[in-house]
Amino acid sequence: MNPEAQYDDTVSTMLLENIKNKLIHAFRANGEPLPAGGSGVDTVSIFKKNFQANEELRRAKIDGAISWLRSELLEMRSQDQQLARTLLGLNSEIQRLRREGVPPALQPEGREGREHI
Repeated sequence: MNPEAQYDDTVSTMLLENIKNKLIHAFRANGEPLPAGGSGVDTVSIFKKNFQANEELRRAKIDGAISWLRSELLEMRSQDQQLARTLLGLNSEIQRLRREGVPPALQPEGREGREHI
């Protein structure tokens, strides 16, 4: 699962949990008894839960971004190594051609054998 999908799942879960808490709170306000300690304690508890949820969401987002960066850097390293191998191969081939000299049939008109190669 990619980091963006994980983030979306986390956000959806958090939103559903928040909606659930609001519904529970709304039904309590409409006639169900409040827990001991009054609504102030309940509000603080909800605030703490929301704060913790936001912290977890922020951490999950950061972890996802770090994972994405890590995978991108690994891919870039792989491409860099492949490019380096290609360039070394081309350099070796150029050196080999210089040692062998260019056949007269492949020389541009008006130029001598090893010039500009």
